Amino acid sequence: MKRRIALISTGGTIEKTYDELSGVLANNVSVLDIMLVSLELRGIEVQRVSLMNKDSLDMSTEDHTLIAETAARLARETSGVVVVHGTDRLAVSGDRVVELVGTPASPIVFTGAMRPYELRSTDALQNLTEALLAVQLLAPGVYVSMHNQVLQFPGVIKDKVLGTFVKAGA
Repeated sequence: MKRRIALISTGGTIEKTYDELSGVLANNVSVLDIMLVSLELRGIEVQRVSLMNKDSLDMSTEDHTLIAETAARLARETSGVVVVHGTDRLAVSGDRVVELVGTPASPIVFTGAMRPYELRSTDALQNLTEALLAVQLLAPGVYVSMHNQVLQFPGVIKDKVLGTFVKAGA
């Protein structure tokens, strides 16, 4: 019996692709399916949910609420939820889940990347892999999984100097 894991796509750096015409990295097409087929995902069935494809700096309060409500609903319907999110405002969405539902029915794990999957030197695939493992091992709660660590909300912030997430005050 496979565990069903919901994977919510919201955009962010992890999903940015290079647009040859404009010469910029942009959220045009999700690369999550390409990432997923490169992984050995025994024992889980991934339910893809494409919610939006935005840079998190462009997200509104309504977007953060939609992400939180969708993640909470899917946490009731599956064994766990991974939310792929831009890192600049990831903590806002994580905190919003805690504000709206407290402890979800199953774990909700946020992840993202500091460098897009399309770049040669990227943290995207490692972070997605870690989040998919973490969501299977953690107790119900809201977390971020990146860079070989898992932190629980609330109190998670992005440390722009270190280029990763930390607990506030730590």
